[in-house]
Order: sequence, then C-alpha cells, then structure tokens
Amino acid sequence: MRSVWTAALVLGFSLPLLAGDKPDQAKETPDVQTIVTKANVVAYYQGKDGKATVRMTITSKQGQKRLREFNILRKDVTDGGDQKYFVYFQKPPDVRKMVYLVHKHTDKAKDDDRWLYMPGLDLVRRIAASDKRTSFVGSDFLYEDISGRSLDDDTHQLVETTEELFVVKNVPKDPETVEFGYYNVSIDRKTYVPVKMEFYDKKGKLYKTIESAKIETIQGFPTVVKSVVSNLQTGSRTEMEFSKVKYDVNLKDSIFTERYLRRAPREAIR
Repeated sequence: MRSVWTAALVLGFSLPLLAGDKPDQAKETPDVQTIVTKANVVAYYQGKDGKATVRMTITSKQGQKRLREFNILRKDVTDGGDQKYFVYFQKPPDVRKMVYLVHKHTDKAKDDDRWLYMPGLDLVRRIAASDKRTSFVGSDFLYEDISGRSLDDDTHQLVETTEELFVVKNVPKDPETVEFGYYNVSIDRKTYVPVKMEFYDKKGKLYKTIESAKIETIQGFPTVVKSVVSNLQTGSRTEMEFSKVKYDVNLKDSIFTERYLRRAPREAIR
C-alpha cells in the first residue's frame, strides 16, 4: 500500500474543505489503520485519471527565485492500487521537454519504476530506489514526494484528535534509509484527507512542512490548487500552483511507456 501523504499535498489531486458539523470525538474515532487506509483511498484516487498544469516557484533564503512549469498526467491501473504518472516540463528552456515517468506499485516487495529523460543529453536514466530521497529538479520536494511513500514503511500512531482533525505520527521501520526521524500528518475528520505534514529530524526537531494554501472544488472533487513546502533548515521554500485541472479524461495506457519519454504525447504537451 503506497503512502497517501505527500501525493495529496504535492500533486494536488485531492485535499479537503474543512466544513460541516463538528463530530462526536468519543463516538467517531476509528483505529489508526482505518484512518490511514481511508485517507489513502480518498487522496489518491479522485476519478480514474487526471491532468494538471503546475507552476513551481523555488525561493532561496536570500529571496532568489527559480521557476519551473510542467504538465502532470496521472492514471490509475486499478482502483486503490497501482498508478502511473507522466510529468512533462515546459519551462524554463533549460528543462523544456524533460520527462519524469513513474510506475507506482502497491506491492511492497516491488520498488516503483522511475525514469528521467534529459533532452540536453538525449539520455534516459532509471532512478534507483536509493535516489528517491533526493531533490526533485532542485526544489524542496523529493522524488519520493512525487510517487509516494509506502504506508508499510512506517508505523502509525494516532497522537491527537481535535474537532476537525486526526493527527497521525509516522515512524520509519528502517530509519537508516531516510533522513527524518518521524513525521506527523493532520487529516480532516470529515473527509479523511491530509491537510498538513510536519517532518522532524533524528533529534526530534521540526525541519520541514508541507501544507495546502488554497483549495477549490473541481468536477465535484475538493482539489488543492496551491501547495507549499518550507525547509526550516535552509530557509528555502517551494510553491506549486495548479491550473487546468481535469479528471476522468480517459488517458491511454500507451502514454505511460518509455517510447514517449523522448517524444511526449500531445496530452502531456497541451
């Protein structure tokens, strides 16, 4: 089972509107496995597929800005199961036509397949599992943030329940493979969708947050149209703004194959 946490915040395909009556905490608090399982279903599988244009702004501690613009396509192989992502870069010129392709597997025994096409070198590179915790195109997001982290990689504990949120603490089962000590996820109680992530280092100090900044309802799906990650160690910040969001666009399976890394399909370019 793949992680719901980052994809919901990063890719913008679902985030909740905090609304409605306040629930009875004592009567309506499920066990933590039910919470994370429901959150996984709600946040990852809005529609059978989807696409969006993303504008990424990376701001350094000194205030210097770098821009990235790309189109992202997402297709579910099975409902609640495997997925595929195709990311095609439009701007700036030095990354134009670069492609990031992901085949995400829910089978814990199988690593996700990731490819990166670099047009300047006309080179296709497989991204190894050991590289998934590295920066995604120089931003504060990581490659694993794009394709998701396995729920089975962490233990989960419900540490707080408020009138609107469940707060779940996630501790890695293999701490040597990650740079964080643990991370907390705040999940809306009415919709079971994460609204904020807080990462703590090995000494228990908060060093990174990911949160939604703006939410709209598109085709009946609550959708984040702006997400922000803040790195408290470096002082840098990355914002992603989503536009032209569409669901159930009937994307073809052939789009998500290696043959289109060098020659992106029109669905990814437009």
